[in-house]
Formats: sequence, structure tokens, C-alpha cells
Amino acid sequence: MRDIPEGGGPSARPEPASSRDTATSLTTGALARRLGVSPTTLRSWDRRYGIGPAVRADGRHRRWTAPDIAVLETMCRLTSAGVPPAEAARAAKRSASPEPAGTPLPAGPAEPADGPDPDAPPEPMPRSRAAGTLPLGDVRQECRGLARAAVRLDAPAVQEQLAAAVETHGLAVAWQEVMVPTLHAVGRKWASSGDRYVEVEHLLSWHMSTVLRRSTRPPARHADAPGPGPVVLACVPGEQHTLPLEALNAALTELRLPARMFGAAVPAEALIGAVERLGPAAVVLWSQVRSTASFPLARHLVGTGWGVKGARRRPLVVLGGPGWAGRSGQGMLRPTSFQDALDTLAALYGAGSRKPAGPHGRESGLSRGPGRA
Repeated sequence: MRDIPEGGGPSARPEPASSRDTATSLTTGALARRLGVSPTTLRSWDRRYGIGPAVRADGRHRRWTAPDIAVLETMCRLTSAGVPPAEAARAAKRSASPEPAGTPLPAGPAEPADGPDPDAPPEPMPRSRAAGTLPLGDVRQECRGLARAAVRLDAPAVQEQLAAAVETHGLAVAWQEVMVPTLHAVGRKWASSGDRYVEVEHLLSWHMSTVLRRSTRPPARHADAPGPGPVVLACVPGEQHTLPLEALNAALTELRLPARMFGAAVPAEALIGAVERLGPAAVVLWSQVRSTASFPLARHLVGTGWGVKGARRRPLVVLGGPGWAGRSGQGMLRPTSFQDALDTLAALYGAGSRKPAGPHGRESGLSRGPGRA
């Protein structure tokens, strides 16, 4: 006679302990979505660093319990901050809290699987988007942590690291040596990967814009007369890339210099009208690609004057961005870097830039744009 409780049938059999354990655990795919990494990355961390699940359903399928997830969250946080994965894995395992009473854990090392993981891709495993590396080269350590967080689409980590870079290094250096190199790396990866990583660049750009605007002080007032007017910052018609101008605007306000930010794709007529009304000391025109660089507009602004006859003033026109490559003219200036542009504009008001170029000395300002420059 079979040992079946009253009421009979398979559904009435006691549930094995292993089944109860998995009821409150996550599969590899679900955990990957929760953490913002790829399933391949989780399997790789398990294989390389021993950060694996304590429970495997039927000895095959990975099931991640709360203690496992806590270790992985620590791993993600450390790698986002730029800690090498092997070191982050050791620290994450050390920080694991003691398991609560009643939580089943293996007595020794992680139990080997009885067979191959049916979810694992064949070897060699293809690199996923989330596990991809960016061509950063010789950059600050902050760039590597920022890139890892961006590729994982870890928005909180991206925001925290950008804010920390500005707080630690100042706005100019944070822009030149942390933000721009990371954007360039994403842009190069995008261009070479058939439009993959688009979401990474969009997320990174959004949070950079957020940090830059939070770092922007209220606009400074300028004397009506005498003295130079404000700096006008505008993208040429058809140009949507505003990040470099946002950075320059924030840096000018940090120096308490008057600036007027007009943003993306300013119509030519509107820009000319604003220049005539404001009488600016300088007009910064941003063009990311050659097709948007309007040299006739730049020449027209150079010729715009105001004031009484014999004492008329004209603005200095600053050409920013790779779209102006090889172009310049009388009354126009094409800075070689962000710092160069900031120093030039500050000199118009008899002021000096407070933040010198950082030790890496990268050409990352108004001559070269972020992203796919």
C-alpha cells in the first residue's frame, strides 16, 4: 500500500524542501532584469569568481535566494564604482551577512550541477550588450566605473558617480576628463556595433545633462552700459546636441559671468534677433556635424553691430564643435579645448578661469564633440 495521505493523488504529496526554497527565489533571467545586467554576466561571475546561487532546482537550474541577491547587489555596486570585478567579488563575498536561521545553505562549497545548465549558451559565449566593454584607453578611474554603470543601465549609479566627479574635481575637469571620454567611448562603440548601445548613450547623456543643470548657478546680471554684454550660447539651426553648451554655460555661471543659453536648433532669424537685442560680448555657435555648420550665419553675426556711430561694438563669434573643422574667419575663433574656450570668454570680462586643465590634458571641449564625434 502506497504512503499517500487521505484525499489521495499526486497533488496531495508533501512539497519537498527544495521546492519551497525555490518558491521565494529568482531565476537567472529574472535576476538579470532586476539588476540590469545580462544573464551571461551572472553565469560568468558564477564560473569565474564563485558568486553563484546556493540553490539549484533539480541540480541544474540556477535559483537565486535573498542572500545570493544581496551579494550580487554588492558586486554590482562595487564594479559600478570602478572596482575590478575580481576584487569586487572578494569584497562582496566577505560582506555577505550571516544567513538567517532556517535558511538552507550548502554545508561546504557550492554543489556542482548534475548536468550542464540548459539556460547557458554554447561556448564560446557571445558577448552581450550589457557585458560589453567600451574602448576607453588611458582615462581616469572614474570613467571606467561610469562606463560600467552606463552599460548596465544603472541609472542611480550613473547619477551618483557624475555628481561625485563634479564635487571632487570641479565642473570643468569633470566634464573634460570624466564625462567626455566616457561619451566618446560609447559613441565609438555605437558606431562600430551597428547602432547597438544607443540606449546607453541616451541614458548617459540624460544624466550628464541633469548634473550639469544642477551645477548651473542662477544667471548673472550684466551692467547695461558700459561694458560687454552676456555670452550667447546657441546650437545652429538643425543641431540638437546641447551637452557641450550646457557644460560651458554651467562653467560660466560658476565664474559669475553673464550668459544666455538658447539651447538646441535655434532658427537663424531668432538668433540674429537675440544678438541684436542683447549686444553680447561673444556668441558661441555649436555644430556637431558639418551638414549643420552654417558659415553664412556665422559671418552675418560677425558683421552685426550696435552702439553709436564711431563706437560700435561687434561680438566675438566662437565656433564650437567638430562640424566647424577647417573653418574660421575674421572675427571668429575656434577654440582647441573646453578650457581654451572658457579662458577666452573669461578674458572678455577681465576674469580668469579658476579650474586649470587636468593632468590628462585631453582635447575635449569645444573643438571636439561628445558621442559620435
